[in-house]
Amino acid sequence: MKFLLEVDVDDTVSAEDTTRELGRVLRYWAGNLRYYALEPGAGETVLDSAHREVGRWTIVGS
Repeated sequence: MKFLLEVDVDDTVSAEDTTRELGRVLRYWAGNLRYYALEPGAGETVLDSAHREVGRWTIVGS
């Protein structure tokens, strides 16, 4: 199986803000994966710190 994480990055903000936001997204979802069955078809919308949709993670077959 593959774990795919896709996050749209706002290229109008500073590199520092982008790094901070991506780090937050990764920490949040790493902590929450235990609540999901990690099997093909599983997935969820990814939100930024302002609760805007910025991407999605999914589990797909190999």
